[in-house]
Amino acid sequence: MNQYDIIIIGAGPGGLTAGIYAGRQGTRNLILDKDMAGGLGREVPAMENYPGYDMISGLELVEKMKEQAIKNCELKEMECVEEITKEDGEYRFTVKTSKETYQSKTIILATGSSHRQLGAKGEEEFRGKGVSYCATCDGFFFAGRDIVMVGGGNSALQEALYLKNLGANVTLIHRRAEFKAQKHLQDKIKENEIKTIMNATVEEIKGNMLVESVVLKDTKTGKLSELPTNGVFVSVGYMPHTDLAYQLNVKLDESGHIITDKAQKTNVDYVYAVGDVCVGLKQWVVACGEGAVAATSAFEDIQ
Repeated sequence: MNQYDIIIIGAGPGGLTAGIYAGRQGTRNLILDKDMAGGLGREVPAMENYPGYDMISGLELVEKMKEQAIKNCELKEMECVEEITKEDGEYRFTVKTSKETYQSKTIILATGSSHRQLGAKGEEEFRGKGVSYCATCDGFFFAGRDIVMVGGGNSALQEALYLKNLGANVTLIHRRAEFKAQKHLQDKIKENEIKTIMNATVEEIKGNMLVESVVLKDTKTGKLSELPTNGVFVSVGYMPHTDLAYQLNVKLDESGHIITDKAQKTNVDYVYAVGDVCVGLKQWVVACGEGAVAATSAFEDIQ
């Protein structure tokens, strides 16, 4: 059975950084990911706040990080971790995947998150038929067409700008009176003359074979209205992936995110967590910092 000092579960920004730092410290470490490296970071159309780059896409940055990581650690993509058990001994964790079984002295959970759904009627029915959670994946198909982007955070506004640049006629819909996104993104929305509908929620997505309209509810008056559209892009937050944390009895906060201390340690000895699965700011640069801290903590704890 293959044995490691550190097994990192998840190859997003935090996991890849942890692998880089762990390898440079001389540990034998492995990164496992159920999908391709990068996670949701691959979908980011453009970042203007990552140090060292005026602008870079998530996919481009992921590839750069992946190239650096594999110089310092093993990386196995498309290998889903199904079970983790903890026992006494030096190699206290047994990690069973869809392909193999491994042992490790420590575990870093970098399992990330997935897109939160609206919960609107018709959302699941029209998924892939006009409903999308990834502008960079599906935006090309909506050039020259009417679409709505639902959300008010940084991701929603970034993707609205990206879709506008592709030639889509974008309308931003947000359930509050003000956006949560950074001011410079709000300014760009105005500069690009992207239409906004505030204080509104999407109650229903309607159509025949494809999306044809959305039913909106005014959050102040309760009044319903129908807006014709060819597509619905959703960016209303994320759901942390904590199945493995539950298996290890790792403590979560009331929102379902992993609680860590400043050393990225969880309540379970030799288990650390980084990135979007944790309590804290959901930013690429934060995940990278947490990855570096977690790898260093794990290294120090096994010395």
